Amino acid sequence: MGAAKVSNSSSEDQNVSNYNETDVILNVYDLTPLNNYSYWVGFGIFHSGIEVHGKEYGFGAHDFPVSGVFEVEPKSCPGFIYRSSILLGRINMPYSEFREFIENVASEYHGDTYHLISKNCNHFTDDMAQRLIGRHIPGWVNRMARLGSLCSCLLPESLQVTKVKELPEYHEIDGTESLSTATPGDSTEIDDTDQEKHLLSPKDGNSDIAFIKEAQS
Repeated sequence: MGAAKVSNSSSEDQNVSNYNETDVILNVYDLTPLNNYSYWVGFGIFHSGIEVHGKEYGFGAHDFPVSGVFEVEPKSCPGFIYRSSILLGRINMPYSEFREFIENVASEYHGDTYHLISKNCNHFTDDMAQRLIGRHIPGWVNRMARLGSLCSCLLPESLQVTKVKELPEYHEIDGTESLSTATPGDSTEIDDTDQEKHLLSPKDGNSDIAFIKEAQS
């Protein structure tokens, strides 16, 4: 009977370990259909999100000094064209611990600090990958930003700083407090020029994007 108890305990420990383990996946999106041509010669303009514990996390821009880190359903970030997924590795981290981790990361990635060349969504996923599994995302994902940093003075301001002028709002998701983008009717007025500069522009009533509330210091 003693052996049976040890066996059950071992089985329970294994189940807990399996529950805590999760793949770390990079989901890559096209920002333009032209990527279908340029991708094959090593160039393209991409958005990326990192998938952990069944949710995808990305970094987007807005005009406020609060978290720009958001979560969406995997492979379905609004406004982008899903291209591919890359398995980066696997970690053993309970969801509660990961939630604390992502909230701490969110405090370093405010929406008003987003910059297309120097601090974009791919910089965020690369940082996440390094912290979680100790490796970088593939270089081709953010190659255009690295090239742009060498000649950013030649880029128009509309490309150097891309903003989403929508006010994030808090709401509850599975017992945790997150942010969602305000609907167009609730946000401040935006002229046609600003509308063209949106990085994330959910359609009317779209609540698929939830911004992560940053950890309180």
